[in-house]
Amino acid sequence: MAAKLLATILVTGTGVVARSLAQAYRQALANAAKNGVAQETVQSVVKSANKTMNAAEARQILGVSEKASWQDILQKYDTLFEKNAKQGSFYLQSKVHRAKECLETILGPQTGA
Repeated sequence: MAAKLLATILVTGTGVVARSLAQAYRQALANAAKNGVAQETVQSVVKSANKTMNAAEARQILGVSEKASWQDILQKYDTLFEKNAKQGSFYLQSKVHRAKECLETILGPQTGA
């Protein structure tokens, strides 16, 4: 008898909690839409996706000029990548790698990429 009563209370309580959570979620979505929070979130995601590295920034990170050959870029990349790997700066190492990727997409495979 006690087990049946406990099971009934548990099932009823779970149903009440589930319905209240669903209602709270719907209300939060309605509030977000009303306040424009959802639109701001989408816009911030789009803005962050557009923050790609340009060629000038990539050249500055690698320390190469616009007239540098692909071999010069690769040599500079290797030097900086290894230096940051040894000294433990993952952030700088990733920036160097992204800079090389950026220049690689701009210069294309015809230059030895």
